[in-house]
Amino acid sequence: YRGGVVMAGDRRATMGSAIAMRDIEKGFSADDQSIIGVAGVAGIAIELVRLFQVELEHFEKVEGVGLSFDGKANRLGSLIRGNLAQAMQGMAVLPLFIGWDERAVRGRMFSYDATGGRYEEHEFCSVGSGSAFARGALKKLYDPEADEQSAVAALLQSLYDAADDDSATSGLDLTRGIFPLVMRANADGVARWSEQGVRELAEQIITARTGRPDGPRGYAL
Repeated sequence: YRGGVVMAGDRRATMGSAIAMRDIEKGFSADDQSIIGVAGVAGIAIELVRLFQVELEHFEKVEGVGLSFDGKANRLGSLIRGNLAQAMQGMAVLPLFIGWDERAVRGRMFSYDATGGRYEEHEFCSVGSGSAFARGALKKLYDPEADEQSAVAALLQSLYDAADDDSATSGLDLTRGIFPLVMRANADGVARWSEQGVRELAEQIITARTGRPDGPRGYAL
């Protein structure tokens, strides 16, 4: 969005066709300027995130300066490549890495494949089992000139659509009060949206969906 980059993650973890957890967190602060979101095998993903966080902190303590944004993205790719043997057996982790690049003075994001290959995304990106449905929604809702709140609303709409078609993705659960995790990175650093802030947007979206279940109306030229 204009002035930064934002990430939202659903809260469902599955074990086969069963729901294992309804409130798992899939987004983490990597350091003061970057965020990592994960999809795939939960145990390996959390271990990878913790190792990545420690390595970034260690580098800064040893060198006296933080690793560059490209350096962070490259290092994360190396960690993913180290899991290749397990990924080939179906235990893959596919992260999404976003943050504020002080040198470029803009928000940036990278996606990865199971071999550790990194790809810079310039508009939006989605990962996980519901990613195809989320991406379809984001194609229609993405606005590079949006403010932060509008960008978050677009992400919540996309997660609603993903949950509508993918059983492994959770949506906006007003009954249990479980909502997507939302984090942003901009020139002021990394911050997590409050649950109340996410709830208020979620309630607006669900109210609007009551009248139009498939979401905001698009206009064809």
